[in-house]
Amino acid sequence: MSIQARILIVARDDALAGPLAEGLDRLGWRTITARGPYAALAALSDLAIEAVIVDVASGGHDALSLARRLKAACAPRRLPVIAIGDPDPQLDAYAFDLTLAPPLHPAQAVLRLESLVRMAVAEEEFELRLETFSDRGRRLDLPEPSPEPYRVLAVGEPAPQFLALSNALTRGGADVVGAFTAFTAFDYLHERAFDSVVLWAGDNSAEALSIAAGMRRNTRLYHIPALLYLRGESYVTSSEAFHRGVSDVASPETPETETAKRVIELARSYRRQTAIRKALEKARSSGLMDAATGLFTRDLFAGHLVRLAQAARIRNRPMSVCVLRVADRPEVAAARAGGWLDRAIPQIGSMIGRLVRAEDTAARLGPEVFALALPATPQNAGRSAAERIAAVIACTAFDAGDGKPPFTVDFDIGVAQLEPGENAAQALERAAGRALQRQAS
Repeated sequence: MSIQARILIVARDDALAGPLAEGLDRLGWRTITARGPYAALAALSDLAIEAVIVDVASGGHDALSLARRLKAACAPRRLPVIAIGDPDPQLDAYAFDLTLAPPLHPAQAVLRLESLVRMAVAEEEFELRLETFSDRGRRLDLPEPSPEPYRVLAVGEPAPQFLALSNALTRGGADVVGAFTAFTAFDYLHERAFDSVVLWAGDNSAEALSIAAGMRRNTRLYHIPALLYLRGESYVTSSEAFHRGVSDVASPETPETETAKRVIELARSYRRQTAIRKALEKARSSGLMDAATGLFTRDLFAGHLVRLAQAARIRNRPMSVCVLRVADRPEVAAARAGGWLDRAIPQIGSMIGRLVRAEDTAARLGPEVFALALPATPQNAGRSAAERIAAVIACTAFDAGDGKPPFTVDFDIGVAQLEPGENAAQALERAAGRALQRQAS
């Protein structure tokens, strides 16, 4: 099977686009390049492009007006469009989702692409949930980014260049909090909400990189963008920084005002993503969910799954359905007989709800059967997600009472990707059948 392009790069020449395309291809984000607006629109009509990168400098005025045209051509599928160019608040008015300064390193691009593609899918999911909940007399609030100033955590020693950048951020309207050590930084990150982080490499670049890597290992901090501010003579390469989880890199040779704009641009994008995730999570307090687990009920899931399948076809996106059925084992049978499995089910369901992405739909179909609807997810990725959830729950010990040792729970898993001409019920039946086959084997 041929590998399909995921990313469209629009550039009149290969000065920036060539190295970027080669790097993205190596990192698994297959690219295709268009030299102008008409070629770009043709590529969108033929391919399931997930995001677009536009080289604004090489495209002139045509490039500035391109984002809206590309988004309109893909509607109702949401299409993230990134501009490569100098940070400029006007670019937001041209419908670009994010502006990144050149040269754009492939690893840096991947971090932003992953985030923006997920946000696009989450926005689509929110639109569908609005309809599903409206059908049942419930209203979800539209996501509104907070009007408060962007909150930036500046981490590092109070060097003159770093203080100048902090002052530039404050002049740009950001609320800046300073932390001198990694310990203080993580205390702040766990106590307060920040929209972006600036790390001053200074004389101890290893500590700055360790903070970035630590943020990427923490599920709550994973999406917060971090800019690494390097000394001019730093031995740290941009490639190393991006592979450690840094979102952007700047040096003292870059004017503080420009670097501040880049930090605020990252913060703006992150705040928008946060608003979408919070809006999706509000569904749990709608009064329609399963009371014990907080997941979608069987009927609510069935109605939403139909809408998801229709949207997947219209938007030309894959969709996978997973069924997780508590596996029969001797210790589970004993826990079931004693009523202890029933007591554990609410905790198991709650764990499933926390382990899925905000844009995924998790449901309780029966006393010991759960289901996942995963938008924009092919079958292999769907199976990986289900197995990851099952592995986490399998490591959890549940009370068996009467002085008996705790018991653990495994799942029989079935996964099916929505096929052409197939409806939602058929895909769910295939997934359930595969879970039963696992149980029989």
